[in-house]
Amino acid sequence: METRKVQRLGPSTLAMTLPAEWASEHAVEKGDEVSLRMGGKGTLTVLPESASTEESEATIYADELSADALERAVVAQYVLGRRVIHVESDGALSSNHINAVYRAETQLMGLGVVEETPESIAIRCSVDPEDFTLDNLIERLENTGSTMRGEGVKALAHGNTDLAQRALNRERQANKIFVLMLRLIFTAYQNPNLARAVGLEEGFPLIGYRSVAKNLELTADNAEDIAEIVMETEDHTLDVDQSTMRRIREFTEQVDELTALAVQSVVDRDYDLTVECRELFTDIEDKQSEILEDLPEMDNDALLRVREVLVSLQHTAEYSMRNAEIAANLALNEESAHVDIV
Repeated sequence: METRKVQRLGPSTLAMTLPAEWASEHAVEKGDEVSLRMGGKGTLTVLPESASTEESEATIYADELSADALERAVVAQYVLGRRVIHVESDGALSSNHINAVYRAETQLMGLGVVEETPESIAIRCSVDPEDFTLDNLIERLENTGSTMRGEGVKALAHGNTDLAQRALNRERQANKIFVLMLRLIFTAYQNPNLARAVGLEEGFPLIGYRSVAKNLELTADNAEDIAEIVMETEDHTLDVDQSTMRRIREFTEQVDELTALAVQSVVDRDYDLTVECRELFTDIEDKQSEILEDLPEMDNDALLRVREVLVSLQHTAEYSMRNAEIAANLALNEESAHVDIV
């Protein structure tokens, strides 16, 4: 780590020099303006003017990539915060490559093709970080997963494939929200000025939000698994009595309460809410095994389907507790009735 000596320029002005290498890399010259960002724990961030105005672009060369690899590369550049993504080929782009670009476009919020020639495609992202906050997005992602879970379990209870299909259709929206969150997290990390735009006072919580987003994306996957069981099972329901199905639905409602409370504890930075989450989890952590133990004799396939539903619900509860633990860490990093920080 390089050190710099602070000098006094006047009665109330302190100054230090900028490293020449940094100034050259960012084209900062005498008379230019830089931005200063005061963060937590006494940090001061210096940003060149270009950090606020520069629109990042990337070019992907498709010739040596398969269609799947190209699709993943477009998604990756979106996550990394590129405003414009160019896809180019030495010759004409193949149909597989063109289709891969359009598949990626449908997965990503705010992305659209703005120019296309036989040899190239340009895609532009219209998402402005100030249009969203990370707190709002994690609440939306939790709500989407909870809705999918409710539709899937209700579909199981009534053998309703329309409800199950509705849950499956929501998975694409959940994934869009998740990938958008990744984009905002990466761009806020690269440019601390954007941390405030996405609702954070400093960049410290970003790593926690990355984990929360992934946990919520996994709970949406769990809900998708339940909906797929409905679609694949003969009669589209579980071979259990009404009492057992009622217990499964009650288990689902308790899991819903836990997922929502865990997200609220993240948003509010409330340690007391994380304690409530732990108490809720203690109440339901044995529900899966209790329901399985009380099942009557049934064939292995039917038993496996019941177990898969219960495992999906149990995993969702466990992911929610991970979010509550992240919330506890964020809450305890701030002064409160529980903690003094010197």
